Amino acid sequence: MKYKAVIFDLDGVICHTDRYHYLAWKQLADKIGIYFDESINNRLRGVSRMESLEIILEQWKGTSFTEEEKIGLAEEKNAIYKELLKQMTEKDLSIEVKDTLERLRKSGILLSIGSSSKNAGFILERIGLTGFFDAISDGNNITKSKPDPEVFLLAAQYLKTEPGDCLVVEDARAGIDAAAAAGMGSAAIGDALGYSLADYNLKEFKELIEICGVVS
Repeated sequence: MKYKAVIFDLDGVICHTDRYHYLAWKQLADKIGIYFDESINNRLRGVSRMESLEIILEQWKGTSFTEEEKIGLAEEKNAIYKELLKQMTEKDLSIEVKDTLERLRKSGILLSIGSSSKNAGFILERIGLTGFFDAISDGNNITKSKPDPEVFLLAAQYLKTEPGDCLVVEDARAGIDAAAAAGMGSAAIGDALGYSLADYNLKEFKELIEICGVVS
């Protein structure tokens, strides 16, 4: 078998929460009077909450916010976001993704989440995947966001697997960069398709079964 473990980004790979992030940041930006649109939102992909806030505050022309005020704004955004996430159900997990994950797991491949999100556990609960993964490496454990490889290296450590035996599945170029920096294979999907650093390009999620050498 080519890979012993597969590490998945969450948002945009296992499920799609981008719209909820956008709506939450937009609501916060409107409240404090900062311009925010889809273009700015695209810069936040794979970036931590506090770093995302700094990008949004680039538009701010008033008095600088204190660190305490920034933390408060980030927490307010997260509260809005978590309220929106309550709309998610198991229907937000596609049959293709669910079947592929189950095939990989039954073949003996270890599975982990590698996400900058601090809400990974809550999202997995909403889509019916609580306890499914062998490890969770997320924003609650890391100090550096992608393209730093920390989140993926921690996932490999939790899985007790060498980085070279891991495949990362990512929809953001920063995530592919992080996988390369970690010494792991990478499969690009969604917005990361065609990125030169990716080892594989997934037009369909189920292609992972063949890439990982899973026998029918």
